[in-house]
Amino acid sequence: MITAINHINIKAPSDLLERVRDFYCSVLGLHTGHRPAFKSHGYWLYAGDSSIIHLSEATVLSSGDSDAIATTGYFNHIAFSCQDLAQTKEQLELFGISYTVNSVPETQQVQLFLTDPSGLGVELNFALAISLD
Repeated sequence: MITAINHINIKAPSDLLERVRDFYCSVLGLHTGHRPAFKSHGYWLYAGDSSIIHLSEATVLSSGDSDAIATTGYFNHIAFSCQDLAQTKEQLELFGISYTVNSVPETQQVQLFLTDPSGLGVELNFALAISLD
């Protein structure tokens, strides 16, 4: 029945939503693009022609709390296929983003693990980034 992941949605209060948008666009290279005229404020972030992250502003309730849940529960991380490992590392270091590196010789892949401003885990995968020597 399922054929692919269409997008993920991150729902956060306005100030955090802006930081999340800036993180994915300025640090990781996504770009904002067309978003239908929904009642709520938000952004659609694109990789090429595909909107892969949808950001939605959380509603502030009368108690002052928001309708966004501040925990990710059992959700661990999102993973992206990426290019240019060296430049990505430079970009992360330029913005002071901590990350860990995992090499997977069996698949010739390097993975970078980090956390976005909303607390979600992010995995960046670079295929053929290591040799089998």
